[in-house]
Amino acid sequence: MTKPVTTITFSERKQVGEKIAMLTAYDFPTAQLIEASPIDAILVGDSVGMAVMGGRDTLSVTMDTMVHHTKMVTKAINTKLVVADLPFLSYQITAEEALHNAGRLVAEAGAHCVKLEGSAAQFGPAIEMILRAGIPVMGHIGLTPQSVHKFGGYRIQGRKEEDRKRLMEEAKGLQEIGCFAIVLECMPPDLAAEITQSLDIPTIGIGAGDQCDGQVLVLHDILGWGQTRFCKSFANVKESMAQAFNDYATEVKNGTFPAEEHTYS
Repeated sequence: MTKPVTTITFSERKQVGEKIAMLTAYDFPTAQLIEASPIDAILVGDSVGMAVMGGRDTLSVTMDTMVHHTKMVTKAINTKLVVADLPFLSYQITAEEALHNAGRLVAEAGAHCVKLEGSAAQFGPAIEMILRAGIPVMGHIGLTPQSVHKFGGYRIQGRKEEDRKRLMEEAKGLQEIGCFAIVLECMPPDLAAEITQSLDIPTIGIGAGDQCDGQVLVLHDILGWGQTRFCKSFANVKESMAQAFNDYATEVKNGTFPAEEHTYS
């Protein structure tokens, strides 16, 4: 039987230099495929708002949406670590509300841990309260999509020296407060490497180069929908689906489907 991946596994991988593979998922069939794969962890991301729901950003995603999609994913999982995003305004208001919402993702939806964006200086009380309840927290710095309007768009972070210092301090602050890992998004590779080398906890990169301890990508991006520089399409499922839709419609319209073998006798 395959040994389940846990937050302790993440730490062990960092110590021995073994890379961590993480991917987003939002539904049961996809999670089934990931469960049968060598991927280590699933992020049920608030990216669902863009990848699945058609939004321009992640800001409209609610707690109910996250619980709904996380519950679908966890029904298929036995051995992967499931991390669920705390969406916009679910942890920024009060620490008590942050704990309540993190608890929903664990108790109602079956997540193993939660991820939130921002520094310990901003959200330390919320992180501490969640951790005291026994819920592991993954941090997220660099380009934090919930702050897209503050950044003026989806822009690389950490190019200026003062921003590099700030991001280094944020990473160390999240480690000190007790986060078990940190996502580094959209920053120069040399900065991500420096942060990774300075920490005892693993870093998970997305658009942050190859020196992070692991990588995470959005499911739809690796299947043919991706357009950003740091994404790679490992298959063109989008094209295959479009062809299947066309072929199905053609056979229905010309009367070749359903054939005899597709009909109950």
